[in-house]
Amino acid sequence: MSEIKILPILPLRDIVVFPHQPVPLFVGREKSVRALEEAMKNDGKQILLATQKDKDDDDPSPDGIYDVGVVATVLQLLKLPDGTVKVLVEGRARAGVTRFTGQAEFYEAEIAYVAEDGAGSAEAEALSRAVVEQFENYVKLNKKVPPEALAAIPQIDNPGELADRIASHLSVKIAEKQQLLEVFNVVKRLEKVYALMEGEISVMQTEKKIRNRVKRQMEKTQREYYLNEQMKAIQR
Repeated sequence: MSEIKILPILPLRDIVVFPHQPVPLFVGREKSVRALEEAMKNDGKQILLATQKDKDDDDPSPDGIYDVGVVATVLQLLKLPDGTVKVLVEGRARAGVTRFTGQAEFYEAEIAYVAEDGAGSAEAEALSRAVVEQFENYVKLNKKVPPEALAAIPQIDNPGELADRIASHLSVKIAEKQQLLEVFNVVKRLEKVYALMEGEISVMQTEKKIRNRVKRQMEKTQREYYLNEQMKAIQR
């Protein structure tokens, strides 16, 4: 870790934000709104986005917030009439919480940026190609991924950014995404992203087979019903 600074923290309920990822958020909790207001005062409009361990906890303790998050820039902030805030943030870099400051009005902590390693290796380059190919297979089965994502992914030449961009599109549990965020070695992160996609593809293929089987059975049942009705009509 390197470059230590103090930043306000925005605890996230049910999302993990990765570097290079712009995200719109609706913020309603008083402490979170104040953290955003504090972020707007600093030069880079920076805030640490850190996911809370229990999404239903309205006022998590420092122990209830993961200690690895993403330093993000507040791009837009709009206060709504009901007191909530709509904000557009963009993840910039991984960072770890070294200590909370004890600020009472909002969450604030001393954070240290996390350095990545392994990005320039031949293994990372080879894995990047395999991950892009696997992502294409994943998108064919998962219709929730926007088409523009598939077009943009092959253009990314930074292995770490590639892993993060794909990770943000995966339909996996929050805990699994948090684990990805905490993998600082790029080769290991690419391997984990590939493995998660492989698992998801296997599940989706099985679901597709089941849907097709049920559909065929329903069509067969409907045909038999109509044939029976026609026979009854003929007999009458």
